[in-house]
Amino acid sequence: MSSHKPSKSVTLSTLQNLKRNGEKFACLTAYDACFASILSEAGVEVLLVGDSLGMVLQGHDSTLPVTMKDMIYHTRCVKRGNKGALLMADLPFMSYASESQTLENAAALMRAGAHIVKLEGGAWIASTTKLLAERGIPVCAHMGLTPQSVNRIGGFNVQGRDTKQAQLIIEEAHLLQDSGANILLLECVPRELAKTITDSLEIPVIGIGAGPDTTAQIMVLHDVLGISPITPKFVKNFLLDSSNGIPGAIKSYVKAVKDQSFPAEEHWFN
Repeated sequence: MSSHKPSKSVTLSTLQNLKRNGEKFACLTAYDACFASILSEAGVEVLLVGDSLGMVLQGHDSTLPVTMKDMIYHTRCVKRGNKGALLMADLPFMSYASESQTLENAAALMRAGAHIVKLEGGAWIASTTKLLAERGIPVCAHMGLTPQSVNRIGGFNVQGRDTKQAQLIIEEAHLLQDSGANILLLECVPRELAKTITDSLEIPVIGIGAGPDTTAQIMVLHDVLGISPITPKFVKNFLLDSSNGIPGAIKSYVKAVKDQSFPAEEHWFN
């Protein structure tokens, strides 16, 4: 399937229909207006203003130092350049620790231009997810490797490899869907686990380092362009073989996600 610029704005209904029809969609991080324009023009359905900006833009060794002020600023920038993609924004570390804090910060991201907010966690964010959903704020729940919890889980390690942990992730994924999550994002989990969850949920599942069976793939923009300081197993540099520079690399990524040539076996965990 060839990549193309969306003919109209992508919505949650668009993504749900793609899931229902067994089609894939492509997601990428974006942090400014220029790249937001390039990515959305290339057919990327979801732009994520990720707290990954703490590492790829600010030079930190984790996402923890990123503030709400940072997220609001970059969400506003991406909104100005976006041409039809669904805009997702991260709630950064400790920005959803209480009910009042969660509502205030999620509202700030929505006012800045986000269409959906993303928060990390398992069962413990179910009540937060329900709180936001009841107030009309769409939610993407981020499970598996959750970078904001890197100090608790002991590093950037694959999650769900043992039977007990895998079963817990499955149960919590269903709990979050039942609590009102519109999308689930799975990071660094075995392919088999990601497939089980994707097949059993009604909502779209976005994967990164989670194999080819999820509804969608997401990558950090700097990884797609081969300019990140680290190169995880699940990363592919699409700029290497591009005949049209950055726009060509992004179109190649979108095409590879949709025709399921990416991720390949060397990019997932068993």
